[in-house]
Amino acid sequence: MSGSRRGDHPPGGGLHSATAHDPGPVAARRAPENSPVRTCVGCRTRSQADDLLRVVAEHGALVPDPRRRFPGRGAWLHPDPECLHRAERRSAFPRALRVPGPLDTTAVRAHLAGAGAVTGARDTPGSVIEESKVDPS
Repeated sequence: MSGSRRGDHPPGGGLHSATAHDPGPVAARRAPENSPVRTCVGCRTRSQADDLLRVVAEHGALVPDPRRRFPGRGAWLHPDPECLHRAERRSAFPRALRVPGPLDTTAVRAHLAGAGAVTGARDTPGSVIEESKVDPS
């Protein structure tokens, strides 16, 4: 029997070691920040999932899912009213979520408007009312 035996292989190599290659460190193969990449249904550009808002369909309406916990199929959208407008114009939500008919986007629009206020998108002086929770006395 002149077949290959365990001692015939080079040290540290397996049966397929000649064809295997080292792909490098795991971090080099993954996207930055280890976040999955998703496509915005509005502008159709790929972005990190951390930069997009997940929305789901419930009872004929779009519901924002910022914590990404709601069950069912989700669609991804940049938190930008222009992307929401593009997705509505192209009827992208029913297609992406695989539901028949148009969907009410009121809740998502309100969420985007609220997110703009939180991030400081209002740049006019005096547009933000500051309240103090500390008793001044």
